[in-house]
Amino acid sequence: MSASLRFTRRVWKSFIDNKGHDAQCFPNLVINRAVPGTVDFSLKIEPYNLNRVGTVHGGLIMSLTDTLGSLAVASKGHYMTGVSTDIGASFVRPAGRTGDTLHARATLTALGKSLAYTRVDFTNSAGELVAYGYHTKYVGKSSSDPNSVKFSEDGEKVIEGKDVD
Repeated sequence: MSASLRFTRRVWKSFIDNKGHDAQCFPNLVINRAVPGTVDFSLKIEPYNLNRVGTVHGGLIMSLTDTLGSLAVASKGHYMTGVSTDIGASFVRPAGRTGDTLHARATLTALGKSLAYTRVDFTNSAGELVAYGYHTKYVGKSSSDPNSVKFSEDGEKVIEGKDVD
């Protein structure tokens, strides 16, 4: 398992251990793959993820855009992933019903000294785009967190900071 994947899962665990919004809304989120700047996820849709017509609630897509965008930042070695400054989503088609699996790819499109820009593409099990979100984060102080690390270009090894098991 790559160092980037281990680290990103460690940051996700810190979100869940907080027992806040993420733990309540999508505790069964699975991080399938992480390389610096890109993370792939899957989520089995549960009844509490639905709107009143029985499909994935748009609020779930927005919450996932926020969290997954943060984890895309984490995939570059940032333990603290900043705070949101802008977020939005477009909904292309219904994203699924109870028992379906929603897939997502979060991409860090740019990372500067102060701002990070992410995009999250959501697909159904057939691979069709169902929604996409964008997320801008202020990350000005996050890189100096002592828990942050630097990866090799491919994310296989930690080259600076403490590796995670």
